[in-house]
Amino acid sequence: MDLLQAFLNLVVPVFGLSILLVLWPLLTIRSIIARLFRVIFDENVRGKIVLITGASSGIGEQLAYQYSKRGAVVVLIGRRENRLRAVAEQCIKRGAMDVRAISADVSKENDCKRFIEETVNHYGRLDHLVNNAGIVHSFLLEEVADSRPLNQIMDIDFWGYVYPTYYALPHLRRTHGKIIVSASVASWLPFPRMSAYNAANAAIFNFFDTLRIELGSSIGGITIVTEGWVESEMTMGKHLNRHGEIEVGENQRDIHVGPMPVAYAEECAKAIIRGALRNYKYVRVPYWYTVFLLYRIFAPEVLDFLLALFYLVPTPGRKDAAPLSKALVDIPGVKSILYPSTIRAQRSKQVKG
Repeated sequence: MDLLQAFLNLVVPVFGLSILLVLWPLLTIRSIIARLFRVIFDENVRGKIVLITGASSGIGEQLAYQYSKRGAVVVLIGRRENRLRAVAEQCIKRGAMDVRAISADVSKENDCKRFIEETVNHYGRLDHLVNNAGIVHSFLLEEVADSRPLNQIMDIDFWGYVYPTYYALPHLRRTHGKIIVSASVASWLPFPRMSAYNAANAAIFNFFDTLRIELGSSIGGITIVTEGWVESEMTMGKHLNRHGEIEVGENQRDIHVGPMPVAYAEECAKAIIRGALRNYKYVRVPYWYTVFLLYRIFAPEVLDFLLALFYLVPTPGRKDAAPLSKALVDIPGVKSILYPSTIRAQRSKQVKG
């Protein structure tokens, strides 16, 4: 057996790379033709039933508006009823054929089963499932006293995607529907202080990649989205602390996000729905994050060094021992360039002035 493995170690990489060099041009041409075809024939979602988790704010809210502009029927899932009602009103104004808001917690399996069944019982079908709910944390693993915060992250950011998908699949098969997945660049970009969140997103990415193979053509497709930092409650400072409690703090946001420019949620939602309606397998937004993926594959040591330098190593001369990520955004004027929430606050002051 050892001799067989040694033989395979020698032969398979050479043979595999040789085949890949032959196939690469053909696959590239095929991909370009497929994309051109999809640009011409976007899916028409008018009247289709679209269920969105995490729809009360951020990307989920903006996706609801994008679907509404296209005349879809939108089902909003979230834990805050007042926020869901406000989003529902805006969806109607933007052209949704109908809107239904359902209060639920995606980390609870019974809740997920309930809102899928309630949607199908009410409308008779389900066409798009958008898995978007999530929570980020900001702590090092060694700072956690017990596993409760880690379980909370997995319950929301992993099982909160699996449960709705499991109960929605029979209905999506009947309509040849689609699944859209918000997986985050954290699925392959190892941001410090986010080990459990990164792991959950990596699991989600691989779960839906595998599911796409298992389902084949029985559904319309699975689009996996890897977003960078996009304006949301997360980038306004909302996070899970080491005690398993929800906190909102801009100081921790500044350490966590640092000098990474935060994209507008509306622009992100436009890119996501464009990719979903064209049945893209993957959507990376903002696209420039792709360079980090290349470093992860070809120069992981460089990427690890830079992430540690920016987000972990204390900045010399600072009494608070904050890392470089915090020091950079504390430079006057930087936040007003990088963070949409700060930009909007400044514009609001200018209008009032």
